[in-house]
Formats: sequence, structure tokens, C-alpha cells
Amino acid sequence: MTDDLKYGATLDLSGEMSYGDYLALDAVLSAQRPLSDHHDEMLFIIQHQTSELWMRLMLHELNAARRQIIADDLPPAFKMMARVARIMEQLVSAWDVLSTLTPTEYSQFRGMLGHASGFQSYQYRMIEFILGAKSEVATRPFRHKPEQFAVVTSYLETPSLYDETIRLLARRGFVIDAHMLDRDWARANEPNDSVRDAWLEIYRAPQQYWELYELAEELVDLEDAFRQWRFRHLTTVTRIIGYKRGTGGTSGVKYLKDVLDRELFPELWAVRTSL
Repeated sequence: MTDDLKYGATLDLSGEMSYGDYLALDAVLSAQRPLSDHHDEMLFIIQHQTSELWMRLMLHELNAARRQIIADDLPPAFKMMARVARIMEQLVSAWDVLSTLTPTEYSQFRGMLGHASGFQSYQYRMIEFILGAKSEVATRPFRHKPEQFAVVTSYLETPSLYDETIRLLARRGFVIDAHMLDRDWARANEPNDSVRDAWLEIYRAPQQYWELYELAEELVDLEDAFRQWRFRHLTTVTRIIGYKRGTGGTSGVKYLKDVLDRELFPELWAVRTSL
């Protein structure tokens, strides 16, 4: 008896859905189209395509987590946020693969990119926006594609995951400044004393506020993972192109250093000094 028959594998897939059909692998594996004949361009393309796939899953999970917070149903949100943090770990590891690309190798095909840049990733902008790092300027590279621009703008103008968390604190009885509950959601959140005081009360009595205490730690885990992802991006770019300007026109490493310093959930970091 052959191994195929021993394990009962289906060998005739005529008229049946196969593994490749289910995953649309013909489309996925034909999407790598290098513009040069340099060996290492394939690495660069696959690195960024796989990152975009992971980002798609991150958005799926973050949107669902936000809906659970709005519904005051926190345990499912914890699982979703934890999954996002693990996805970011995968993205951090992916930079290790790209860092095998030397400056000499990258320079051989960098010119083929023109002005194409990760700065123009609309999914990355949506992730930033749902996490609260809002910037109207960051929507402008998508104006030439109305559908993308509309989606990115909707994320800009919708309350972030943290905005909805602050609203949850108010629903749970904490005194939160009114302007934090109904404001211009397209603007980045500013640190607020009433929010910090609410978290301080929660951290001082974790058993009394266990769900909110766990929510706080899930948010900290999420930002921790996001910072590591950004930091690994910074070090990989520095390793490969040094201090050259980015292909998208940014200042490159300087721009990445600036965004690395921005806090998503400032009160959750500030409260640690007060405990």
C-alpha cells in the first residue's frame, strides 16, 4: 500500500476545492513582479507583501476589539489585542530577514522604486489611526486613489481604540473631562489628567477593577509591541541606507526616530510614575 492510500489522501480533485484554490495561491504567488534582474529584489518585494498581509489581519482584529469595547464586552477584546501584539512580533522578526540585504545589494535596484515607499502604506496609516496616532497630512498620499483615500479618512475621523476605552471608563463611573468624550476625532489625543487619574485609581485597586486593569495591560502590551516594530524598522533602515532620504521623500532615519518617540496611550505610561 502506498503512503498516499495509507493516509487516505484525496488524489482526484476534479471539481473539488483544493488548498491552492482556497488560498487563491495562483493570484498570491504571481504578485511578485521584480522590475530589475537583481537577485535581491525578490526579498524586498516579499518582505513588504507579507507585512501587508499581516497588517490586514491586524486591522481585522483591532476593529473587532474596538467593537467589543464599545459593547462593554472586554474578554474577547483582550484575546484580539493579544493576537495583534503577537502579529507585531512576527513583523519584528521579518526585519531580521530584510536586514540580510546589504547597502550594496539594495542600491542595485533602489532606483526602480521611484517614489514608492512604505510611507505610502494605507493599511499602516489605518493601523496608526485606529491606535490613535492621527495626522491629516498622512492621508494626502492617497488622494490620487479616491477609494483608498475615503477609507483612510474614515479611520482618521473615527474614534480610536483608546478613545473608545476612555469612553468606557466614563461609562464605568470614572470622572472624565467632557471634552474627552466628544471631540474632533481626527485630531491626535492629548494627555489628560482626568484619564490619568482614572487609570491611577484602577492600578491602585486592581482586584476591584480587574477587567479594566487587564484592559490597561493589554493596551500597554500593544504599544510595547508597536514600539519594537517601529524600532526594528528604524535600525534596519539605518543599516541598509544610512541617513539617505527615503524614496517617498521623507528624511528617512530622522523621520523614523521622530515617530518612535510618540506615545499612543500617554496616561498609561505616566501613571507608572505616580504609583
